Amino acid sequence: MTKSEIRSTYKSLRRNLTPDRIDQMSLEIANRVLHLDIWDGEFYHVFLSIEEQMEINTDYILSVLSGKDKNIVISKSDFKTREMTHYLLTDGTLIKKNKWNIPEPVNGIAIDSKQIDVIFIPLLAFDNSGHRVGYGKGFYDKFLAECHPDTKKIGLSFFKSIELIEDVNASDMSLDLCITPEQTYIF
Repeated sequence: MTKSEIRSTYKSLRRNLTPDRIDQMSLEIANRVLHLDIWDGEFYHVFLSIEEQMEINTDYILSVLSGKDKNIVISKSDFKTREMTHYLLTDGTLIKKNKWNIPEPVNGIAIDSKQIDVIFIPLLAFDNSGHRVGYGKGFYDKFLAECHPDTKKIGLSFFKSIELIEDVNASDMSLDLCITPEQTYIF
């Protein structure tokens, strides 16, 4: 399937999920995160869920990271440049939804991409080689290209992998792992 076909299919599959099912699967994913060998890092980047897109509820992962006393990093997106700026999430960080309903920090301590050890990545689907399909704006591919080569890239998905994304290109950044409610994929 092509990225366009995948986006259409997986957005539809998400729309069929109930809020209770999303919550249950999100908790199962967070429980899998607990068993990963990723805990020697300092800075952990997490996306804040867009409820309107029926995304994985990352509140559970935020709780895991807080419980392990990790520095949590969140981002703000610039839709003109397609770049993300990253901020340390603290008790004083003000979060507000932008016009696309993306929760973003209004203020905070800036963190350079190269400082981030682990990134939890939103996606619609992924294939058996670790390629992912997002919303198609390229924010994460650009962000991941800026990171240190050893940064762990972990996708989060409600659904199992597909065989192949047909139209992968050179600028698409692959995952190291992808976590679903049933399985942890290692690439």
